[in-house]
Amino acid sequence: MFKKIRLLTLGCAASLCLASTAVYAQKIKLTMYYPVAVGGPLTKIVDNLVNEFEEKNPNIEVNAIYSGNYNNARIKALSALRAHKPVQLAVMLSVDLYNLIEQNVIVPFSDIAKSKEDKKWMNSFYPAFMENSKAFGKVWSIPFQRSTIIMYYNKDAFKKAGLNPNHPPQNWKELVSMGKKLTNDKQWGIMIPSSGYPYWMFGALAKQNGEVLMSKDGKHTYFDRKGVIGALNFWKDLSQKYGIMPKGVINWGTLRKNFLDGKTAIMWHSTGNLTSVKNNAKFNFGVAMLPAGKMRGTPTGGGNFYIFKSATPKERMAALKFVKFMTSPQTAAKWSKATGYIGTSPAAYKTKILEDYVKSFPAAKVARDQLKYATAELSTYQSSRIRKVLDDALQSVLTGEKSAKEALSDAQKESDKILKPYR
Repeated sequence: MFKKIRLLTLGCAASLCLASTAVYAQKIKLTMYYPVAVGGPLTKIVDNLVNEFEEKNPNIEVNAIYSGNYNNARIKALSALRAHKPVQLAVMLSVDLYNLIEQNVIVPFSDIAKSKEDKKWMNSFYPAFMENSKAFGKVWSIPFQRSTIIMYYNKDAFKKAGLNPNHPPQNWKELVSMGKKLTNDKQWGIMIPSSGYPYWMFGALAKQNGEVLMSKDGKHTYFDRKGVIGALNFWKDLSQKYGIMPKGVINWGTLRKNFLDGKTAIMWHSTGNLTSVKNNAKFNFGVAMLPAGKMRGTPTGGGNFYIFKSATPKERMAALKFVKFMTSPQTAAKWSKATGYIGTSPAAYKTKILEDYVKSFPAAKVARDQLKYATAELSTYQSSRIRKVLDDALQSVLTGEKSAKEALSDAQKESDKILKPYR
């Protein structure tokens, strides 16, 4: 009898073991590459969200691989694809869209998400963010860590300079006049980063001067337009004429620290730095929309989710489920509060998390409110090459090597050569 019980027990254990193995075998494993381009412990936040998703979806396992900045994330993800390593999705720049389409490595979300509920979800995001997500009548990527450029300013420095700490500069004229009062031996009036993503900052200045940098189909750039040249002259004049900004290249990666250390009274930077500044500033600070030239303006920025074509049908559906979770109003609200990035849908701001947060910290709504003045970020075919052409031109002017007209005329000629095959 004991022998029968023992055999029965062993049989049950074996069945349980086989059942567990079956469940494990049925698990869909996803690998995702993602970047971090701003300050703060964002990798830990991503890990926590992934864990929450896996608890709710025990049949899906997500290996989230932090890959450095946006450029590194794109390179590593595409390298993994070329090496036939399993990678199903990634967070990459929204402006990588045309490059990824041309390389035939991504699948449109609108080809996967076909239910009525899915279509409603794809239409739930702020239209300004979707400008860099659509092409050829399809939705290719989904907004995730999205931003606008905002103006951070040191209220204590304003007060010390005899300025109203609750009145940041509203236009270029005020930016210059206030910047002069804020500049002294220990502090600059303003710093705008010109490394990392200078084309992005320049997109704001161009828009403020009534211009955009490219056509909507990604086949033309407008670098040599009069208003675009005027925008670059203004950027250059902040340092070389008005003396309120350091000459030369201002580093993207160290600017936040310079602001927190009191080396500049104003900085333009991603809203993705907001929570980090809030947690680390030892002075009263404010956040405002960027000042207007002829008009207000900022490009949207940041990263979107992409699903790779190499993913199997089951992996695509699992990836879709993960992206829907990561962009749901509740998760988007948590992400926005933890990082400073914009909640990517109006519904995110109707959650209790963001309703309470915005009420206690009104700066959290500035970047969102600025969306009504936003334009699409520079996105073209051969976008990496085009961005480099423009970045090099911008830096040559800010370092005093070339005039704005010469540099941007040369950049337009080079851009035309690159984009000619697509026209």
